[in-house]
Amino acid sequence: MQSRYLIASLLLLAACDKPEPLPVYQAVPVTNRDIVVSVQAAGVIQPDTTVEVKSKASGEILDMLVETGQQVRRGDLMVRIDPRVPRNNMAQAQAQLDVAKARLQNAESQKRRADELFKSQSITETEHEGAQLDYANAKAAVIQAEVQVETARIELEDTDVRAPITGTVIEKSVERGQVISSPTRDVGGGTVLLRMADLDLVQVRTLVDETDIGKIQKGLDASITVDAYPNQPFQGEVLKIEPLAETQQNVTMFPVLVRIQNRQGLLRPGMNAEVEIHVGNRQDVLAVPNAALRTRQDVASAAQVLGLDPADVQKDLASQSRPASLGARNGGDSTRQDSTAAAPKGNTMTMPNGTTVTLPEGVTEADVRKAFEKMRSGQELSATERAVMQKMRSAFGSGGGGRRSSAGANNYQFGGNYIVFVLRDGKPTPVSVRTGLTDLDYSEVISGLTASDSVLVLPSASLVQSQQEFQERIQRVTGGASGGLRSNNTSGGNR
Repeated sequence: MQSRYLIASLLLLAACDKPEPLPVYQAVPVTNRDIVVSVQAAGVIQPDTTVEVKSKASGEILDMLVETGQQVRRGDLMVRIDPRVPRNNMAQAQAQLDVAKARLQNAESQKRRADELFKSQSITETEHEGAQLDYANAKAAVIQAEVQVETARIELEDTDVRAPITGTVIEKSVERGQVISSPTRDVGGGTVLLRMADLDLVQVRTLVDETDIGKIQKGLDASITVDAYPNQPFQGEVLKIEPLAETQQNVTMFPVLVRIQNRQGLLRPGMNAEVEIHVGNRQDVLAVPNAALRTRQDVASAAQVLGLDPADVQKDLASQSRPASLGARNGGDSTRQDSTAAAPKGNTMTMPNGTTVTLPEGVTEADVRKAFEKMRSGQELSATERAVMQKMRSAFGSGGGGRRSSAGANNYQFGGNYIVFVLRDGKPTPVSVRTGLTDLDYSEVISGLTASDSVLVLPSASLVQSQQEFQERIQRVTGGASGGLRSNNTSGGNR
């Protein structure tokens, strides 16, 4: 019974008025726009450098001269420890040194007399050697006593705890009258007196999703905002990407440290911060919608939607992949000319990988090819040729113009080779393009298109397939009756 209802419903649908055909594509002009890519994450402000202050001396705290939040300079006195025991050790060591010096003087006198008596054969050689040994022992005792005095002096000085760095006291763990232990004598590590930090330089530890971590590298610029100053963003840069991931709620993330200058001291440890890492920024560049980009794997299905022969599309793409001559129009027919001819200033050159680059001022294509040939054959470049290659490296390092990140990386690392369908002479034509920076909606066009082109945005392959399957089901039920959904495969402009 249910199957008969279903068949009746489908027959009724087939008998209805023929719906308007769905448009196969939408032609979108290639326009100039700004492409900004950033990664956002949350984190907590923390000091860039934190030091635990301990005392090498044990005993009772007599004075605490600093409080939390106080600015101190390196070497400033902060804590005084009871010095009585180190002072007594110092006096005892000094007394032992005085005794050792007196014994050395006595041994030295005996050695001189022994030397004179040995010369006159008044004492034996054994007695003479004994006098020399006594002198050497006395001299070693003096050195040992001097070391003990120096050690006792250091222990006495250690009762005055001084600032190891210039910074701010952020935590105080002890108070006056408390007895502390020394880390050099206590296996437990000793007592922590204070914690200091240099707050002129702080950092944010934030967690970035693994899907975005590939875009981040050391040195990228970042903007940080905190709730205390919502209208005052702070500037920083990526300091480090931790190699070990962390998993929170089944999401894999990597810790990223962002360093921030805090000369005014507005940022305090523990503040919650929102971090925006600037991955790339391209101003006024040619861009196309990402929906228009096709890969080699799905170009055949796109050709079928447009009513093109996939084999012919592959032939067109194969002809475009051949090395283009100098002066060829991106994505269009090329005008052949001698590849060894010198290119005028500001002209372009197509590299072996298909990427079109702009030659730096004063560099010709002949100069570049000659230098490449020498490098491939292992010959040494001349000074002029080395200068040419240096200009080329500088041009490539800057990404061919536009903003360059503080890390020095160009934006080509985010692009790739794709295929778009372009309306030329009213007919969809496949064109190979090279893309750069993308913001997931639009992609920068490096080569292959011009501002006069219009790319075709096609429906997704899954949508087209589902439409075709629905049409086939209707035709099977209705016995081939016309109707249902159908794609319009005629060429033309916007529908």
